[in-house]
Amino acid sequence: MGGDHGPAVTVAGVDIATTTLQDVRFLLHGDADRINAELARYPAARAVSEVRHTDRAISMDEKPAQAMRRGKGSSVWNAIESVKAGEAGAAVSAGNTGALMAISMLILRMAEHINRPAIVASWPTSRGITAVLDVGANVESDAEQLVEFAIMGAAFHHAVHGSDRPTVGLLNVGSEEQKGHEEVRGAHALLRATSLDLDYHGFVEGNDIAKGTVDVIVTDGFTGNIALKTAEGLARFFADELRASFKSSVLSMLGAVFASGALGRMRKRMDPGAVNGGPLLGLNGIVVKSHGSADARGYAAAIRVAADLARSDFSAEIDRNMQRLTATLSQPAAAPVEGASE
Repeated sequence: MGGDHGPAVTVAGVDIATTTLQDVRFLLHGDADRINAELARYPAARAVSEVRHTDRAISMDEKPAQAMRRGKGSSVWNAIESVKAGEAGAAVSAGNTGALMAISMLILRMAEHINRPAIVASWPTSRGITAVLDVGANVESDAEQLVEFAIMGAAFHHAVHGSDRPTVGLLNVGSEEQKGHEEVRGAHALLRATSLDLDYHGFVEGNDIAKGTVDVIVTDGFTGNIALKTAEGLARFFADELRASFKSSVLSMLGAVFASGALGRMRKRMDPGAVNGGPLLGLNGIVVKSHGSADARGYAAAIRVAADLARSDFSAEIDRNMQRLTATLSQPAAAPVEGASE
């Protein structure tokens, strides 16, 4: 029921997803009359879907605290409950992000050894797809939490984007060892000291995101969200400027005709809908957030992310690396050597 378009997009997205996810079934939570009206238009989606009626829904502007108090029985609440009960392998929502995070944490709880959740975004780059996290779940993160994000991001990239041994970088204001605040330098030291099943690259800078320098870029949610919104704004700016330039004269319009193939490929490459779907990592269950403005194709992409995670060794991979991190953190600090000098 969430997002800008409700069942009109979510049901159409299910229909698109059925063309590539032929072994997946769907529980659709919400207003049965509205959902069934859409399913009547999509026989393929109707054949693999079960509708769970509720007349309650969380509004897009509802505060997380209100959603937790009054959200029981709502469509998003029931969807996440179905994950907890084992009826569903994952939940997908285009609704209120804050409410989705709060209700997911309340119902599913945090996974063992994980302190804070993180939202991960898939970022098109010149080398493929880079996963960036956190992009909004936490305003601040300490060194240990940043390492947890690295572990979760690497497992996500392996499960969804197919990297064998993901490379991981910490977003910083420079690549030199002394650069950055205490928490990012502490995370750097921990990642160097712990034998994790990932390839730690070191510090990366903002321009490394679009370059695809590493598979996973780790930062706090404040910085990550600003970076994400800046990139989305720039993409829209460049698209608008390019469109205006091609309409500026007859010769420009003629050039656009000849370049239509290349422009189409670029548009497809930069389309945020193609990489839609940001999982809420760190929970005892899989929850994927779709952009509220996503169209049916974008919503189908979020469904595919959820299916990929549900069928992967994602959770076990995180648990193995978290055990390694816990073992490192539990080791006593080395005692200073008497009489040692610099």
